[in-house]
Amino acid sequence: MTKTRHERRVLGAMYTGLGLTVIATIALYVDRATTHLLADHIRSGYPAYTDAHVQSAVTTYLALLSAVGALGVLAWLWTAWAVRAGRRWARPAATVMLVAGAVVGLTGLLTKDTSGETGLPSALGWAGMAPCLAGLLAVALLWRRPRVA
Repeated sequence: MTKTRHERRVLGAMYTGLGLTVIATIALYVDRATTHLLADHIRSGYPAYTDAHVQSAVTTYLALLSAVGALGVLAWLWTAWAVRAGRRWARPAATVMLVAGAVVGLTGLLTKDTSGETGLPSALGWAGMAPCLAGLLAVALLWRRPRVA
């Protein structure tokens, strides 16, 4: 089955979003092993925390954000399948997934914790927003009518 150029662009944007979601999730583990942005951010917000408390908070964040990343991967795969299969509900479903992803991303980027600082360091918060750019492109392409040759 041959896909139109329009469908290939939509699916390309969706697979880009999938890749960005995977990269954002992996970045958390790379940070834990190398730069410790999250641990340092928690430590600066809660100077009284012991190293054990900081590591516990980092582990909690990793578990939570890994689950969010896994749900994001499933959402990308499901909406890409719907587009490939030509489901009529693919456009509204992708739009709902974009809104949900943007809400989750903005929550991670902007929500302040009890220390008065955001829960995530800005670099990790922005990494969580990156897939939304691909989602925005995919949804815009989905709602745009393909050109007839």
